[in-house]
Amino acid sequence: MRNLKGYYAFTVYVIAITTSLFHLYVARFGMFEALRQRALHLSFLLPLAFLLFPANKNSPKDRFSICDIILAIGSLWAGLHVSITDYHRIVTRMQYIDPLTVIDIILGVFVVLAVIEATRRVVGYQLSVVAVIALVYVFFGSYLPGILWHPQYRFEKIIDHLYLTAEGIFGIPIGSSATFVFLFILFGSFLEESGASKFFIDFSLALTGRARGGPAKAAVVASGLMGTVSGSVVANVVTTGTFTIPLMKKTGYKNHIAGAVEAVASTGGQIMPPVMGAAAFIMAQFSGISYLYVCLAAAIPACLYYFSLFMCVHLEAVKTGMTGLSSEELPQLKPVLLDGGPFLIPLILLVYLLVLGYTPYLAAFYSTMLVIVLGIFFGKKRFDLKFIFTALVSGAKAGILVCLACACAGIVVGVFSLTGFGLTFSSLILGLSNGILILALFLTMVSCILLGMGIPTTPSYIVMVALSVPALVELGVDKLAAHMFVFYFCCLSAVTPPVCIGAYAAAGIAQSNPIETGFHSARFGLAGFIIPFMFVYGNSLLFIGGLSTIIMTTITALIGTLFLAFAITGWVIQKTSLLERIVLFVSSLLLIKPGITSDILGLSIGFAIFAIQWIKIQNS
Repeated sequence: MRNLKGYYAFTVYVIAITTSLFHLYVARFGMFEALRQRALHLSFLLPLAFLLFPANKNSPKDRFSICDIILAIGSLWAGLHVSITDYHRIVTRMQYIDPLTVIDIILGVFVVLAVIEATRRVVGYQLSVVAVIALVYVFFGSYLPGILWHPQYRFEKIIDHLYLTAEGIFGIPIGSSATFVFLFILFGSFLEESGASKFFIDFSLALTGRARGGPAKAAVVASGLMGTVSGSVVANVVTTGTFTIPLMKKTGYKNHIAGAVEAVASTGGQIMPPVMGAAAFIMAQFSGISYLYVCLAAAIPACLYYFSLFMCVHLEAVKTGMTGLSSEELPQLKPVLLDGGPFLIPLILLVYLLVLGYTPYLAAFYSTMLVIVLGIFFGKKRFDLKFIFTALVSGAKAGILVCLACACAGIVVGVFSLTGFGLTFSSLILGLSNGILILALFLTMVSCILLGMGIPTTPSYIVMVALSVPALVELGVDKLAAHMFVFYFCCLSAVTPPVCIGAYAAAGIAQSNPIETGFHSARFGLAGFIIPFMFVYGNSLLFIGGLSTIIMTTITALIGTLFLAFAITGWVIQKTSLLERIVLFVSSLLLIKPGITSDILGLSIGFAIFAIQWIKIQNS
């Protein structure tokens, strides 16, 4: 991001504040019609992307270039053309039948290319390359053989579909960004400015710092709490890891282990309700399931994920004989709660309003207003108009990435819907798996991880939903479970080698080898790779079914994840042999799989290993 000064900084400052105030206004007084709201959202954030992010390393870093100004003005024009100047004609015409004007075509081509270029600058080249491949496919797919073939489409129809309908750039993904997501990003920005992020870290250290491996446990707790504010793995790593990784190293964790723990903990923030990153809102839009129920369904799997990681770091600390930090090195719990505890109230209010049936964007609005009030009275800094404006600007800047990711993913999804490639891919999964669910799930998992390498969770989830969820549903998977399955593996791509952006960010802070950190991240996050299969085969983990079934499944899953932690770390009450680790891993899978027979067998095997270790200790 550029470090702008003077007039250039003031220009961006004004645009960013206006952007945030616009979204707060429509949240309180009512959203515009879908196409208009989405186009206005892009009209604010696409120009900001060109003004804030240089095209390459040779571009000026303290000012805009002429090319950036032209791209920003063109982006604004393209958005206003759809939302204001020609809105009535666009929404009342017959799509694909009424001819496009010359301006429609020019601006349509421009905005498609501008979104791809801005995404390359802000998000990275991977998603831009996927969008370019999709465009090549829509123009030249009629020359391909076999199942990849699709009919030839007129150039005007392609532009019409991608630019002037709710199927392309202005589709469901950017619809979520324009309503729910931006407001929750803004909510998180105000929380951070008010000092809530420091409270989460201090609270976690005060709570767990004295225990064995205390800083690692603090990283787990703090990253889970930060996940309610930040939807970005890298942002979460940088925010909490700057404090927790050096402390982990100080208490005896190796560099790559400290980085791996932070990466896995930060990745889990995206699956932790109530915010769950941007994808939770998009999941609600795509699946037709309420956002509140999506959060409820995510609760048990998220707890299992963090329980497994917490036990892994505890057992790792016990195995290596680590101790915690001294009282002098830690913040005191009571003062921390007195100073920062009030910042938990907005999160409580957010959940309460959602339970009452408020729309997510209205709940986010009122929660943000409460943060401002609390910041004035309890904030560490002087929380005046300057800090309010700073939060408005930070929120707008953070919203650029999600907006562009959604817009670029919209191009890909638009190509899928026009050409029918989504159905083709689903048919391919069904064919390769021969209708066998476990094979289809495995293929979907691999696809999500490969697509998610280097790409943020939101766009990879959007693309994979269009490709694979229909195939899973056709094989009998519950719709919510299918969406959640894809979501989990798009998240976990951040800690899956060789391209694992969460682990790379943590390795930079830990000064460790990125690949080694990535492999240990995958090891500590192993529960995350198993939990999605758990809730596909046992929907009760998603709060589907009777209460007694949900409770029993949760208990056996907790024991299963505990046995998995034993297998991962190679420690129960003493060091385990390779054979014992394999047996513990098998017992964890048996407990994770729903069914009384498998549960009894898994418990028997696991406790047998425990008994064997106990006998060894008594006889030694």
